[in-house]
Amino acid sequence: MKVKKSKNIVLSFDLDNTLINNRDGIVASFNYALNKHNLPILEKTEIEHMIGTPLNEMFDSVSNYDSSKLVIAFREYYGTKGIYQASVLPGIKSKLKELYELPFTLGIITSKKQEMAKRILEILKIQKYFDYIIGETENTKELGKLDPKLKLMLEKNYPEYYIIIIGDHPKDVILSNNLNCPFIGVLTGNHSAEQLKAIKKGKVQIINSVSDLTIDLILSLI
Repeated sequence: MKVKKSKNIVLSFDLDNTLINNRDGIVASFNYALNKHNLPILEKTEIEHMIGTPLNEMFDSVSNYDSSKLVIAFREYYGTKGIYQASVLPGIKSKLKELYELPFTLGIITSKKQEMAKRILEILKIQKYFDYIIGETENTKELGKLDPKLKLMLEKNYPEYYIIIIGDHPKDVILSNNLNCPFIGVLTGNHSAEQLKAIKKGKVQIINSVSDLTIDLILSLI
């Protein structure tokens, strides 16, 4: 496949720890929620290791308290303070611009609430590069990025396109398995190359960061 036809390739990115660093905002929001409901707060590293997992699952893994109440408290803090603690990972802005202009079709599938993800991208001034931003909604909050409806939606909107999932988390790998498409793992999160490769069915490449993406690497998966 020649580069001039690369618009037929969809690069679908995870958000946290793949494109942005929002660890401080997530940690502060998580502990705010725990503290508000008189639960013990956690060490930063404990929370960071869970990033990429839906919020209700994060809270369920550390407490028997009603996770829906904790999620509300988390978003109370995150929506006013935590959201502004995010930053684009090094080299990502220039790489997104390069990929967009080649041109590839770029999108995002995240465990974040969809409207919140859109706000973050606007604050960081990178929303213009993405054709779609898919996150948690009322219809997808139970299964998040692993909702089977995602496959149907992508097949409908991007027929005869090659889709590649890019992310740092095992759930991103599982998403690529569910979509039966290649996966590019990045090591800017909390999971090793071995952990990501261990659950991948099909084509996979591992790189240190999205900033290391190259045309040759992308086309090698098609």
